[in-house]
Amino acid sequence: MLTSNIFQTCLRTRPHTRYSSVLPARLWSLRRNAATAAAVKPAEVPEELVKEYPVYELSEEDKRRLKFQRNIGVSAHIDSGKTTLTERILYYTGRIRDIHEVRGRDNVGAKMDSMELEREKGITIQSAATFCDWVATKPASGDKEKYAINIIDTPGHVDFTIEVERALRVLDGAILVLCAVAGVQSQTTTVDRQMRRYSVPRISFINKMDRPGANPWRVINQIRQKLKISAAAVQVPIGVEDGLRGVVDLVRWKAIYNEGEKGIKVVESDEIPAEVLDFAKEKRRELIEQLAEVDEEMGELLIMDEDPTTQQLADAIRRATVSLKFSPVFLGSAIKNTAVQPMLDGVCSYLPEPSESKVVAHDTSLPASAPQVALQPASAAPLVALAFKLEEGRFGQLTYMRVYQGTMRKGQFIYHARSGKKVKVPRLVRMHSNEMEDIQEIGPGEICAIFGIDCASGDTFTDGSTSFSMTNMFVPEPVISLALKPVGAETPNFSRALNRFQKEDPTFRVHIDKESKETIISGMGELHLEIYVERMKREYNVECTTGKPRVAFRETITQRADFFYTHKKQSGGAGQYARVIGFVEPMTMDEETGKDTEFVNQVMGGNIPSNYIPACEKGFFEALEKGSLSGNTVCGARLVLNDGLAHSVDSSELAFRLAVIGAFREIYNAARPIILEPIMTVEVVAPSEFQSAVIGGINQRRGTIMDSEVREDEFTCVAEVALNDMFGYSNHLRGITQGKGEFSMEYKTHQPVMPQVQAELETAYKKTLGQPKK
Repeated sequence: MLTSNIFQTCLRTRPHTRYSSVLPARLWSLRRNAATAAAVKPAEVPEELVKEYPVYELSEEDKRRLKFQRNIGVSAHIDSGKTTLTERILYYTGRIRDIHEVRGRDNVGAKMDSMELEREKGITIQSAATFCDWVATKPASGDKEKYAINIIDTPGHVDFTIEVERALRVLDGAILVLCAVAGVQSQTTTVDRQMRRYSVPRISFINKMDRPGANPWRVINQIRQKLKISAAAVQVPIGVEDGLRGVVDLVRWKAIYNEGEKGIKVVESDEIPAEVLDFAKEKRRELIEQLAEVDEEMGELLIMDEDPTTQQLADAIRRATVSLKFSPVFLGSAIKNTAVQPMLDGVCSYLPEPSESKVVAHDTSLPASAPQVALQPASAAPLVALAFKLEEGRFGQLTYMRVYQGTMRKGQFIYHARSGKKVKVPRLVRMHSNEMEDIQEIGPGEICAIFGIDCASGDTFTDGSTSFSMTNMFVPEPVISLALKPVGAETPNFSRALNRFQKEDPTFRVHIDKESKETIISGMGELHLEIYVERMKREYNVECTTGKPRVAFRETITQRADFFYTHKKQSGGAGQYARVIGFVEPMTMDEETGKDTEFVNQVMGGNIPSNYIPACEKGFFEALEKGSLSGNTVCGARLVLNDGLAHSVDSSELAFRLAVIGAFREIYNAARPIILEPIMTVEVVAPSEFQSAVIGGINQRRGTIMDSEVREDEFTCVAEVALNDMFGYSNHLRGITQGKGEFSMEYKTHQPVMPQVQAELETAYKKTLGQPKK
């Protein structure tokens, strides 16, 4: 695991005088591992790939500004209360004058859900950025300090997972919101995986503590077991469920209550209520023990049976959180305006400032294998900024930027790292949901937006003095497709809308089917595509009809097959001649590149001239686009070209491209091809009395039950089901649970289809081949 690797590498060992039975046993094993990790020497880098770069020290002004700067995201499973929590944060920090609910009766809606569709459906569709100032209380001294916080509120539905992906790509920390009743759910696991991918430290906030059945201690155990990260509560609730009155801060040892209109007044007391005093002492001890497992200094104190001071405890929580080894857990209820402000104090105290985040870029003037360059958030350094989100605004394309190094000013010329194009920054703004605030310049570690720049999501911009480019974000492959057709005559707005949505959302794909000539849209789920069809109607006045959903089947080969193929075609003048010899074999996914198809050239002696090899590679990837079984993309295949023959007159790039395509199709059946289908991880939450009906429904759809958990009045079931069998499941679930059940899906992998399904798909594809082309 990433966490333990970082821990093992960073840990230092010291001799100890005596062993304490209180110290968790895992700490001793980690210390032994640390000695092993220290003995491993880093791999040597070739001298030609080492390049000296100027070192830019942070000025005192930079240090002062960055110390009080936080860039955070709010992420969670569907309906955990992310947007409701963000609304409270904005209200308590003075950014909005009043609180509006996600599904409020006043028809205003939450500030961060600015899109009309979001307010109608009561869900977040697009991530929204804002900024605020918060006067935080320091845990040790109780002093007040003012912090500037950039916040991005992200969607919870797996269909809009790219919004979470690109937000976490540019943030330094995150709040992981969990429901006190449901706990760790399927999308929580996905968000956890995304946070680990970009090394984003997190604090956890267990929301909905006022709900019946709220059990934060079960949720904390789930964080430890399911998310595999050390976690402990830094607060204990005063009162339970409807009787929730406040929390006990275990670090500062104070009782905290919310009073006044909408909980705006925070009242602190040194007197801990008698009914929670013993329990709070027990949980404080648990907090220290959990920290001792991941922090050396706390381990030392525990060995010596010493009680840490407030300063030592707060410093240990911060160290462990920033190093991705621990997550402090806060408790509260956003809807009841309880304990949101102490969580904001935790954001400022325990999450990293921009200068503590390790940010690297690749120098494009060096080979891809060259070591990456560390960036420093210094104002005087050359500019490096990443465009992470695009939006079509009233004034043209709005590009969200994170400035990692240097300063960006209005009217400045910046350079597109990929194309080298020079562009001027016409307007620089800071975003507050759908509102803007014009600014003249923005420093490193900040998030802003600019108009009038044509680029794609994930592009890097510099000031022209460096050739740095930042790594792009991870983009998952689409799992579902729909045929799309405008009602009536096709207008320019149809293609304009599709082009815009493709540019804004990398998981939304559009292509024209070669046989049927239909426009096919692909995305992450039915809801994902439904939202875009609705947006075309509302924003572009283009009403569309959709065909039956199509599953993204794949084909693959299961054994090696050798080919010896000659392509000959003679006509008037020069003909076509090419011979290719080699084999195809199954290939597993390469963890580093993320690819499962590969072309390998092993031709010796120049039997195939080197200038024809790229044509052979192009032919192989062209042949992969459509398999012979069902017409779907072929994956998991490697083609090795061993030998061949060329003619001095008749050979050409076209001949060799066609030869490889012909060879692949000729021996495709000999490689025993099979059809793969997408398998989804499905999580169903429903009242306990419907458990047997729900599990029976999943079994009918050939699902495999992976996990099941029964709580007081409801249960959760996690299963793996083929996407092709999930169509219509929402209506089925509604019917068997009297409308009380809900489910979520997430793509997991592709697996072979059942033999009868493969036969049906093959037959259906052969029928389409028999039809004349339109």
